[in-house]
Amino acid sequence: MDSRMAQRSSSPSSSDNNGFIQAVIMALVVTVILGYFLVLIVSPTNMYYLIWTPKIKARAATSTYFGAQGMSLLLDTFPFLFIAVLGCIYLHLRKKSSDKNTNRVEGKQKLAIWRRPIIVKGLGIVTRIELCFFVMFIALLVWSYASYLHAAFPFITPQSVAESGQKVWEVKLEEAGLMLGLVGNVVLTFLFVPVARGSSVLQLFGLTSEASVKYHIWLGHIVMTLFSAHGICYIIYWAATHQLSEMLKWAKTDISNLAGELSLLSGLVLWIATFPRIRRKMFELFFYTHHLYILFVVFFVFHVGVSYAGIMLPGFYLFIVDRYLRFLQSRSNVRLVSARVLPCETVELNFSKSKGLSYTPTSIMFVNVPSISKMQWHPFTITSSSSLEADKLSVVIKGEGSWSKKLYQIISSPNSVDRLNVSVEGPYGPPSTHFLRHDLLVMVSGGSGITPFISIIRELIHTSESQKCKTPEILLISVFKNSQDLTMLDLLLPISGAPSETSKLGLQIEAYVTREKQSTTEDKKNLRTIWFKPNPSDQPITPILGQNNWLWLGAIISSSFIIFLISLGALDKYYIYPIDKNTNEIYSYPIKAVLNMLLICISIVITSTAAFLWNKKHTGVEANQIQNMEGATPMASPNSWFYNADREMESLPQQSLLQSTNLHFGERPDLKRLLFERKESSVGVLVCGPKKMRHEVANICSSGLASNLHFESISFSW
Repeated sequence: MDSRMAQRSSSPSSSDNNGFIQAVIMALVVTVILGYFLVLIVSPTNMYYLIWTPKIKARAATSTYFGAQGMSLLLDTFPFLFIAVLGCIYLHLRKKSSDKNTNRVEGKQKLAIWRRPIIVKGLGIVTRIELCFFVMFIALLVWSYASYLHAAFPFITPQSVAESGQKVWEVKLEEAGLMLGLVGNVVLTFLFVPVARGSSVLQLFGLTSEASVKYHIWLGHIVMTLFSAHGICYIIYWAATHQLSEMLKWAKTDISNLAGELSLLSGLVLWIATFPRIRRKMFELFFYTHHLYILFVVFFVFHVGVSYAGIMLPGFYLFIVDRYLRFLQSRSNVRLVSARVLPCETVELNFSKSKGLSYTPTSIMFVNVPSISKMQWHPFTITSSSSLEADKLSVVIKGEGSWSKKLYQIISSPNSVDRLNVSVEGPYGPPSTHFLRHDLLVMVSGGSGITPFISIIRELIHTSESQKCKTPEILLISVFKNSQDLTMLDLLLPISGAPSETSKLGLQIEAYVTREKQSTTEDKKNLRTIWFKPNPSDQPITPILGQNNWLWLGAIISSSFIIFLISLGALDKYYIYPIDKNTNEIYSYPIKAVLNMLLICISIVITSTAAFLWNKKHTGVEANQIQNMEGATPMASPNSWFYNADREMESLPQQSLLQSTNLHFGERPDLKRLLFERKESSVGVLVCGPKKMRHEVANICSSGLASNLHFESISFSW
């Protein structure tokens, strides 16, 4: 009893210590970020170029280790990676903190007005916070460009250009093109941050990679616009001054124009394939051309030189770490236990997972089926709950593209395969969710947009059963094209026979079938379950870096960067410096760039592989235990509760689900009425579906006519 009392009394103290450390880390992160952006703001000014830069370069010139590159590593690369490492420590502490959810609710409510949605043409649905930061970022770019021109143009006079035989407008055009490139480099700094799926930087600020893709899209459009304008200015300048031969210049110790053109060409091909019409109609073209980012980055480094490329290094560095870890995870096949086949060309895949793998609702996972395509990876929303289903992970795949249709055909065919090789990456999701702070959750879905809500409902089922705490009531408004799609509601219940009491959850379902006036009864197909045979080489899905994944990620980032610095310092001191003497006029820029990129890759491969193998060794015991457990394979599949509504229901959860469902045929929901009639003090509104539906719900919530409606942004994939 004394030991238990001591444990209870020490628990609050431990939580307080964790909370204090987290506050200190966050304060340090904010300080470093402010300093980083201060450098970005000051960098285009004369004060930076005429006062700060000469002093820093003077000290760097005497260094035999890093030379001029040391300035870029210090000001551009180190702060960003330092923030990432601090973020890893912060997230580890928050993960271990027992009261991590309750501490953040009040702050969320205070920011409620800033999180209201706004529909901006070209940006889509954004919150006021996102719009504010977007405007500030554009202001930074405008300020940088204006400052560059203000610093350069006064020195361009008829007298100053007389010796070169050029005209004033030609020199100003060259300078304007150069400054466009410099501003584009600022955007390039952040381009790869949103697509590092396991990034601590995103999670630190409550963002997910799936939700942050839109930031990557915005940044991509901006950077390619600036770089295209940069290239056009120079082509016009060279044509006007009869120097078109400069386009083929590949200098040894200067700017390589040809490398810049190859980088721009790679970027343009990639950029064109990202436009919605092309991406939707020819996804494979979009997918494969996106790999041109490798050529884009490599030739960019050749173009500007490795010293200046340091400005984009940190974001790309974190992306490489994340990409290599994903590569390691994807090398093994995972254990696919079963699949539930729905008549609406939808399939639910059920994988075996370790009990140590936890994830939050609305998380996603990338899936690869080599028999369909060895190269293509597709993201899908996880529908299972790691709390309710400790040893299983499920994703739902709707047959809407060529890849997903092929998968459905393979699994649903009469002679379906008895096993399927599958590899996965993930899962990836938000660090925490805050649905419990609402009195009511209104979930609006269109078609397969119901998938993220399945995981939320299952998580709330577990919360209501295990923690015995009050959970918000749920109003699920689902819109389907035909009655066959109604079978997707079957997925609200897990495949396992867990005693899930939906009646205690307060779940009400309003299902709308828009293209049928009444239920059709002919040629109905029941939901069926297919069980796959195990393979000795298959592994359950496990966390790639173990339970302490954030600490391991921080160790990889910091140790790999230290190894890179030591290797680079040795290379400079004992090989490059004896040749170049820090003049930057002798040793080849491209060769130096290749050596730097090689050292970065080697450092990341060594540290990431070591961390991966260490954790794989320690999780191998649990994986073998799961693999050796052979459960009985059910011979029958549960029928659909919708198609068997007139039969006696043997499953109480299914019966409860049926009783809480209202079916509406031949009509669409009046969303404005359904939302405005809710009088609860706090109503969380989530929407997943077509663009028109998302915008309609966002407009209702942002109208200000109902202060109790709180729009919750959510991302999903199917």
